[in-house]
Amino acid sequence: MMIKGKFITLEGGEGVGKTTNMSFLKDYLSLHGIPVTLTREPGGTPLAEHIRILLLESSDEVITDQAELLLMFAARAQHLKQVIEPALHAGSWVICDRFTDATYAYQGGGRNMSAQAIQWLENFVQGNLRPDLTFLFDAPVEIGLKRARHRSSLDRIESETLVFFEQVRRAYLLQAKLEPERIKVIKSDQALIDVQSEITRFLHPFVFNDHHS
Repeated sequence: MMIKGKFITLEGGEGVGKTTNMSFLKDYLSLHGIPVTLTREPGGTPLAEHIRILLLESSDEVITDQAELLLMFAARAQHLKQVIEPALHAGSWVICDRFTDATYAYQGGGRNMSAQAIQWLENFVQGNLRPDLTFLFDAPVEIGLKRARHRSSLDRIESETLVFFEQVRRAYLLQAKLEPERIKVIKSDQALIDVQSEITRFLHPFVFNDHHS
């Protein structure tokens, strides 16, 4: 079955403005007559949202790193089959708040887990499916965490140490270096209007090449 839609993911640490820019992306694509499906990870389906609660709520039982990684991919497997793949096959463009890059950054970078193990699970769960375009919103860790604290009380992962988030950020930026064609880094500590003009700059050729191909 041919994939007709495009798969765009938004990545970054805590408080980098993914939610705000997700709405902007949706409006931009809708303006150009492109059907859009918005979703998030972990989550996106009733079962995957249950897994999200298990992952993000603090509890007396400590979740092992391996269990955390497997739960992320369990939610992703469900999400792909129930939401992402059907939407792409139907011709909708899917915009997802975090995807497997987040697993390489949080579980790989933050938790120092094996990139090989993550890659094996990525291939097992996703087959050949990868995002067409990824926006990595990057800001100094202190700025992002300050924004996240203002927004709401911190969940289990948001409550991690500064060192953890520095490692997450480093892992994200390394991925962007390895895949510059797909991953576009946007400095999210600049004015929102500048952030969104950069998004448009990267998105414009993507939208028009697709429409004219």
